[in-house]
Amino acid sequence: MLQGYTFFPFLVVVAQLFTGVLANGLIVVVNAIDLITRRKMAPLDLLLSCLATSRIILQLCVFLIQLGIFCFVKYSLFTDNIIFAFFINELSLWFATWLSVFYCAKIATISHPLFLWLKMRISRLVPWLILGSVLHATTIAVIHGRETSTIPKQVFTHLFSENSTQVIQIHAMPLSVFILGVTLPSLIFIVAVLLLIFSLCNHCRQMRTMAGTRESSRYGHISAMLSILSFFILYFSHYMVAIVISTQVFQLGSMSFLFCTLVIGIYPSLHSVILILGNPKLKQNAKMFIVHCKCCYCVRA
Repeated sequence: MLQGYTFFPFLVVVAQLFTGVLANGLIVVVNAIDLITRRKMAPLDLLLSCLATSRIILQLCVFLIQLGIFCFVKYSLFTDNIIFAFFINELSLWFATWLSVFYCAKIATISHPLFLWLKMRISRLVPWLILGSVLHATTIAVIHGRETSTIPKQVFTHLFSENSTQVIQIHAMPLSVFILGVTLPSLIFIVAVLLLIFSLCNHCRQMRTMAGTRESSRYGHISAMLSILSFFILYFSHYMVAIVISTQVFQLGSMSFLFCTLVIGIYPSLHSVILILGNPKLKQNAKMFIVHCKCCYCVRA
């Protein structure tokens, strides 16, 4: 039964799913059409397509968890696939990390030899980074599954049990494997974002001292920094909440646990909208899609 105090959060959950699937689906469709028409795909488009696909699957997994919380489905539908949920979550984090590294390599101006080497080769490295991410996420999922095949079910059975009064002790090994798996891409992501912000700040200071600098150019750099900061906040909040949920700090039904699940769902949906608004090709296609929907609505009306 859907209780009164959970009605609004459930509406938020539905909005997250709709926004996430629509935004990420648009990214996948646009890049797929380009692949069909041009017979090739740019490295950035390939990375965005992989990220969007993983986020669609992740959004569906999160929605299934939240349906279990709202008692619309049995918890066993999710507990039977908990390893897959861990796998797709980590894979999504890796793809987002490589996206930040790609932007950092292409935009930032750093004179270090290693960075210059990365800047020259990042486009050719993208397919290998994607393959490496899949292999790493698969390895972590297999290790986690082999260490204990029953703990995930016990953990989520406990989480979905409203009569539970004590927290099950989680074995250190599977929890350590999970934390290690999501921490490694997060550290790389933080380094890339900080380097990019540092480079953009330096560039903005240089532009401020130059005579005749156009205001539109300065606004573009400020807009880029705001986009990067929003990416950082969403990514880091998703990472922290994933760690908190995995350690079973909160009981099912509590407002804290419900808030954590909502934060988990915000990241794959809201950041994809930010990506569309910051990409001219995707933004143009989004406008065309909205116009087409309006025309169809007017015709039916």
